[in-house]
Order: sequence, then C-alpha cells, then structure tokens
Amino acid sequence: MRVVLMVGNWKMHKTAAEAAALVEGLKPFVAGGRDLEVVVCPPFTGLAAAARALAGSAIGLGAQNLHWEKEGAFTGEVSAPMLVEMGCGYVIVGHSERRQHFGETDEIVQRKARAAVAAGLRPIVCVGESLREREAGTTFDVLDAQVKGGLRGLSGDSGIVVAYEPVWAIGTGRTATPAQAQEAHAFIRKLVEGLWSPAAAAATRILYGGSVKPDNVRDLMAQPDVDGALVGGASLDPSSFGKIVRFRG
Repeated sequence: MRVVLMVGNWKMHKTAAEAAALVEGLKPFVAGGRDLEVVVCPPFTGLAAAARALAGSAIGLGAQNLHWEKEGAFTGEVSAPMLVEMGCGYVIVGHSERRQHFGETDEIVQRKARAAVAAGLRPIVCVGESLREREAGTTFDVLDAQVKGGLRGLSGDSGIVVAYEPVWAIGTGRTATPAQAQEAHAFIRKLVEGLWSPAAAAATRILYGGSVKPDNVRDLMAQPDVDGALVGGASLDPSSFGKIVRFRG
C-alpha cells in the first residue's frame, strides 16, 4: 500500500519567522498516521526555523532544490549533505519553474536526484508538459523523455517520488481533470515499471501538482494512480493546506 504524501512547496515565500509561524498554524491539522505523510518545503533561509518549529510534530521537512556536488566553487548553491544536516528528508528536483527559468535539463535533474539519493534524501522528481505540448498532442512524448532522463541509472528501492505537474496548471487556477491526471499518472507508472520492475512501480508514489485546492483535492485523490499532491499557493495558508491534508473528511 502506498502511503499518501502531501507536500507543500512554498516557493520564494516566507521569511524565517513567517516560516515558523506557518508551521505552528499547520500543526493542529496534521495528526500523522500510517496512511498519511505531510512535508513542507520552505525556502533555504526558512529551513532552520521550520525545523525547530516542526520538532516533535508529524510533519516532515523538505527543500526546494539542491546542487549535484557535495561541495565546491558553486556560489549561491546548497548541497545534499547541507540539507540533511538541516533536517530535510525530501528535496524537490526539476520543478517546471527550475526548468523554465534556470534552464535545468533532464540530465541536470538526474544528477541532482542521484546526489539526493546518495545523501539519504528522497527526491521528488517533477515532470510535466506545457500547454503548447499538450495542445500539440505530445504530452506522452514529453513525459517519456523526462521520466526516463530524470530517473536514468537510479534504483527503484531508493524512495524516489515522481510528481506530475502539467505546466499549464501551475499557478493558473486551471487544474487537470481527474481523468487527465489519472491518464498521465498511469502512463508514468508504466514507464517506471519499464525502468525498474512491476514491484518498484507499484510502490512508487506519484503526486499531482497544479492548482491543487481544498475543493478539487478529493476528486483528484480518488484516482487509483494519484498518491498525493505537490501543493503550491494553497500550502501558504495553514487552513487551506490543512483542508487538503484532511481531504478524506
């Protein structure tokens, strides 16, 4: 059985003090349990404050990005061992905004995912098509290239998470229909099976990301291959994210 995973990606929002306050507001909504895992991903500057606020809670900590090297002359970058020391258990890799604004390729995504795994982090590897690609009918071609490129050479027993985030639904208010999400997730799971094994594919969690809100999360989560959500804007409000976390009622 795949444990539901709800991840809040705060992007470039919240100072350290605001991060701690947001965590405190979220904690009452998250009791934890065997069938649910919740993770928040503040910006780098908020990780320490969030980690302190999360102590003793059922909420995990993740980062939004990392460099593939352990150390070196990479001004402005943060390595996997640094994130582990801060208390992170997860790291987002290859988010569409990183691909779009910072030129991250599938090769870079794979190197970052490999570095995360080597340090004991669980990478959340993001894949997804743009509106132009969906309208051109190349969604599956894009997913095929991104999944195979991002996971190449990695092991199916390393706790890797895949997040499907149709770029046209991120921050736009548009959301893939439950049927569209299920179709993409089922395709991704089949790709993972080909890369690894049926057992590994069955155990891999695939999240949906793209304007997830309290009023659409239940229908998305009803799909058999949707194992959780990568939540952006709605994760910045404790009540909103709390309702998403408690989608079962």
